[in-house]
Amino acid sequence: MASSLLSPSFTSFLRTKRCFKAVPRKIIRCAIAAPQRQPSTTGSVRTAMTMTEKILARASEKAQLTPGDNVWVNVDILMTHDVCGPGSIGIFKREFGEDAKVWDREKLVIIPDHYIFTSDERANRNVDILRDFCHEQNIKYFYDIKDLSNFKVNPDYKGVCHVALAQEGHCRPGEVLLGTDSHTCTAGAFGQFATGIGNTDAGFVLGTGKLLLKVPPTLRFVMDGEMPDYLLSKDLILQIIGEITVAGATYKSMEFVGTTVESLTMEERMTLCNMVVEAGGKNGVVPADSTTFKYLEGKTSLPYEPVYSDDQARFLAEYRFDVSKLEPVVAKPHSPDNRALARECKDVKIDRVYIGSCTGGKTEDFMAAAKVFLASGKQVKVPTFLVPATQKVWMDLYSLPVPGSGGKTCSQIFEEVGCDTPASPSCGACLGGPKDTYARMNEPKVCVSTTNRNFPGRMGHKEGQIYLASPYTAAASALTGYVTDPREFL
Repeated sequence: MASSLLSPSFTSFLRTKRCFKAVPRKIIRCAIAAPQRQPSTTGSVRTAMTMTEKILARASEKAQLTPGDNVWVNVDILMTHDVCGPGSIGIFKREFGEDAKVWDREKLVIIPDHYIFTSDERANRNVDILRDFCHEQNIKYFYDIKDLSNFKVNPDYKGVCHVALAQEGHCRPGEVLLGTDSHTCTAGAFGQFATGIGNTDAGFVLGTGKLLLKVPPTLRFVMDGEMPDYLLSKDLILQIIGEITVAGATYKSMEFVGTTVESLTMEERMTLCNMVVEAGGKNGVVPADSTTFKYLEGKTSLPYEPVYSDDQARFLAEYRFDVSKLEPVVAKPHSPDNRALARECKDVKIDRVYIGSCTGGKTEDFMAAAKVFLASGKQVKVPTFLVPATQKVWMDLYSLPVPGSGGKTCSQIFEEVGCDTPASPSCGACLGGPKDTYARMNEPKVCVSTTNRNFPGRMGHKEGQIYLASPYTAAASALTGYVTDPREFL
């Protein structure tokens, strides 16, 4: 459990440096690993391991791994989608033969989600290629969509891959999940090793079920304290990225522990792990606990075995946060580490708000936005676009009552305050897409978004400006027409 990782014995092999930085209302302690003497070449010596090292050791059938080791890993799940799937399939057929079969038809999950609701012929053709391949290979988990005019008549269609993987029970503690998408790291919230890979690697995995991986060192983030009512996990991960920069975790594992993390729901843990790649991270991971196990009930019948970092595990660095003292933050254009307090940006006039994506389009994200709208009693002042991540999320918006609303659903509250009608579930405008993509920025607008990246052109127009924010901050900003601290309404 996460609490077991906080043993005082951690300091027995660490040389601690205290670093005080000019960051509002928090102190960071960085613990730097002292040089370790190499174990004797005679006899059996076992060194303590982190979660990530243990998962990769088990998947490579090794008793011991250390950062920097290169090992052949057995893959439990490979996910691909409509953007990278056709390329991966092409490489698989080229290298293994036109008639080759995938290594395991039940360990491959194919999810159309990126460029779906568009008239772009090439985008539509990508989904056709996936369909043909899945029929040819008899793939068990292919979440198809045929009728683009009404997603609801496609019972197999899910939506955003990273949220669908969790909802459909493909995420399990202790396993290795690879995907042809950089935000595959989202699944680390379940206590597993999950990371994005390229089409060439995916083509190789399709044929062999294995991949050569280098074991990453681990950064540990200890977050303690009661989470204020005006903060969400998006604020936590933007705070961390702002602290260590977009290169601060390059090819490193980011392990999240502490009382705050233990109190988070699974969807909030997914948000935390989702954006580790924006810090350059190889993977993010949260120790599995009762919250994890309860979420998985009824979603998977396959056995799984969680692993946890040893008390004496070696971490490259440790960062500590008193979450009770943090404030709502945003990432200003054009980088996820361009952190600022939301209240410092109150003079930034905006043109629109976007709530959606694998980062900010889950059921709880929309519930959070509805909570702000409900508390305000006001109308939105800018166009506010809502894109549920999956078909299940879309259904939740129309069926689940918002706490304290007297039985109103998210969709009713959104309609009352003047938001756009919730759109068809997909990745939407998070990564721009074809020009007819819903809510795409085809003009140089200023947008507050619950998505994950704000590089030039990310949501469409290369001169657009994107402020990354939590659903609380996004909703508050929609009500004022300016970047707004949600404490104005909560």
